[in-house]
Amino acid sequence: MKYKAAGAVACAVMLLISAMNLPNLLSDDTGRYHQHLKAEEKATCSHNGDVFCTHLPLISISTGDKEIPGKAIKDGNKTVGYTTAEDGSDRIKAQIDVFDSDTSNNHPTDAPAITSEMTIHVRGNSSRTFDKLGYRINLLDENGENNPQSLLGMDAHHEWALHGPFLDKTLMRNYMWYNIGGEIMGYAPNVRFCELMINGEYMGVYVLVEIITAGKDGSRLNVSIDAKDNAFTGYVLQLDRLDGEEYNRLKSFTTYTIRTKNKLEIVYPGRSNMTEELYEGIKQDFSAFEKTLYSYDYDNEKYGYEDLIDVNSFVDYFLINEFTCNYDAGWLSTYIYKDIDGKFRMCIWDFNSACDNYQQAYMPENHFEMQLDLWYYMLFKDEHFTNRCVERYRELRKTYLSNEYLYNYIDGIAAYLGDAVERNYEKWGYSFSEEYDLLKPTERNPRNFEQSLASMKNFISVRGKWMDENIETLKQYSAGSKVKKFNENAN
Repeated sequence: MKYKAAGAVACAVMLLISAMNLPNLLSDDTGRYHQHLKAEEKATCSHNGDVFCTHLPLISISTGDKEIPGKAIKDGNKTVGYTTAEDGSDRIKAQIDVFDSDTSNNHPTDAPAITSEMTIHVRGNSSRTFDKLGYRINLLDENGENNPQSLLGMDAHHEWALHGPFLDKTLMRNYMWYNIGGEIMGYAPNVRFCELMINGEYMGVYVLVEIITAGKDGSRLNVSIDAKDNAFTGYVLQLDRLDGEEYNRLKSFTTYTIRTKNKLEIVYPGRSNMTEELYEGIKQDFSAFEKTLYSYDYDNEKYGYEDLIDVNSFVDYFLINEFTCNYDAGWLSTYIYKDIDGKFRMCIWDFNSACDNYQQAYMPENHFEMQLDLWYYMLFKDEHFTNRCVERYRELRKTYLSNEYLYNYIDGIAAYLGDAVERNYEKWGYSFSEEYDLLKPTERNPRNFEQSLASMKNFISVRGKWMDENIETLKQYSAGSKVKKFNENAN
């Protein structure tokens, strides 16, 4: 197939890079599992279409023909609500079967590697309006309790997301940037490509994603709570749209003072482990950090923010999201967590609209934006933080953010997906037509898979060149004339 031919070229280029002794970034040394690099090559399927066959992991979901709730209900262009189950709930029970052979192709007629009961509902915000939906699943045992399972080689957990790339015609933005982000900043959600069937119907290429939360034995984030003693050694917060829920809404310093109109909520611990004492303790703890950041002593060696955060995490989060113009980050789909070591860290999430893929607004590659967002508004008043961002960017452009590395990463993913791309667009290929254009203006929409890859590569080239030439301009935000009023009382 044409994608396999392109993959052969990509592999040859990657071997040449290795031979030239350039940074060995695509090796197995880092510990991060990059599926498209490390999965074993499999023989071409030989069933001639009689049996569905894929080299990717296969997930099959059976709902008993019940519709999965959570899809957007539209009145014209306005979302007025979401579908519910027959009993009015926002999720239904279903069964999941996972087919994941390391050495052989996968078929729905195989014996599944994992079978579990679960609940499922449609997830996302704007993506709930798309034809190809994303899902949130929660694995259950026979007693209806959480049933942690290791899916597609990732650490065992009961909470997962199935991301269905539809707006993203490359199919790879979340897979790509979560993996690269994991190399750069330590933790980012693990991801695996798969193909999905629901009630026997083929649904296309999906990405199975870890939910940002804690897990057993240090999996996922290294945070924990003790509901019995009302104590925590870490927690996870999310900044996002208001959703009507009150139990986990954290009325901390910045939300109380209306520095953001979005909702800051506690996502770990969850509802079942939340107590009034835990809620109050987390609110006071996080408010103390925010008050420090917004005080005259924000950069004070003794009283400032540096002892409270992992500075490198905040720097890397800024650079990854700025490089990709992923400008939901910092005010939507934004995760911050307190690690077991007592430091706050950022965690990347949702690159579906990154790299010039926003629907209604073109994000020009010739500006910086996140330095004006919430916590970064204060961090960039500190010359040390700003200089670290500049220095770190220069480092990353030689490695994980170099054009060469990113182009090869894109080509490698396309080669690995192979025939799955064609199967996906046999079902969803109509989305390339002008009638279904999601990006405005219409000329921003690719007309085939190859154009979508070329468009992302072009974005990387233009954005990287502009940032190379303008990264030093970030220093204006920590110039003495800009931050005088914040420093006038500092010792």
